[in-house]
Amino acid sequence: MHCQDLRSWFARCWLACAGLAFATGVVAEPVDTLARWIVGGDRAYVVQPGDFLIAIGARFGVSAEFLAKHNGIAYDAILRPGQTLRIHNPHIVPAGVDDGILINIPQRMLFHVHGGALIAAYPVGLGRPDWPTPVGRFRIVSRETNKTWKVPKSIQEEMRRERKMVVDEVPPGPDNPLGRHWLGLSAAGYGIHGTIAPASVYHFQSHGCIRLHPNDIAELFGRVRVGTPVRIIYQPALLARLDDGRILLEVHRDVYGQGGDALRFVSDVAAANGLGEAIDWTAAGNVIARARGLAEAVGEVRAAQSATVH
Repeated sequence: MHCQDLRSWFARCWLACAGLAFATGVVAEPVDTLARWIVGGDRAYVVQPGDFLIAIGARFGVSAEFLAKHNGIAYDAILRPGQTLRIHNPHIVPAGVDDGILINIPQRMLFHVHGGALIAAYPVGLGRPDWPTPVGRFRIVSRETNKTWKVPKSIQEEMRRERKMVVDEVPPGPDNPLGRHWLGLSAAGYGIHGTIAPASVYHFQSHGCIRLHPNDIAELFGRVRVGTPVRIIYQPALLARLDDGRILLEVHRDVYGQGGDALRFVSDVAAANGLGEAIDWTAAGNVIARARGLAEAVGEVRAAQSATVH
């Protein structure tokens, strides 16, 4: 079967399994397509008292389901302090930012870039599908510690509907969902902040704000200043060609129904960068079908091919 036939076949399979989804309230901004960096990889983690798979996954940017499967344990296993888990969490750094903060919503990752160099990468928690995090170009307009949470009227209405105690503000302290650090965005009411529920990171549970683990937001807060640019994108599929010639593909669930056809995206990016013949399209189709949110090898540009790749 020729490459074009393979692409057509995988496209039909993908559409049959997943369907095409289009925007309903979120407008995706065009992004640069071929990435060149990855973060994460493989490491050992020693279980601490009180740890559970969801919390560990939130800390390292990997699903609890994958953690369980990768370590050959049950999803609901009770972990023992001192137990060692294998963490496999490679993520592609999206292209398109030389300076500032880049957040990719489906990926649930924040990347801090300065002077064209990657400074740090953190898992984040983002808005629920019915309360999505906005995409676009913003900037940091405020930096605050121990901020009082002024509860928006819309969230007060939600509290009322759910028969919860309705409050109009929450002072700093252990009950404040903003945590200790707040970076306000130029999108009114939205910010990058800590959380009193670290296990909620790497999930879609907020009212649109961006949550980080308390240790991660403390690091980020210390590095960024008012005026730092922030770009939020919506890109479920990412394709990268690394300096060593490896081609990696990372695909996430299209949680907001904005991503379109992942195979078409990969095919277009590959064609635009002369990589069509270097990709194993069977492997690419499998990565798309699994959509497990990790960078996986789908090909390699060999030395002889490099002369013709631009």
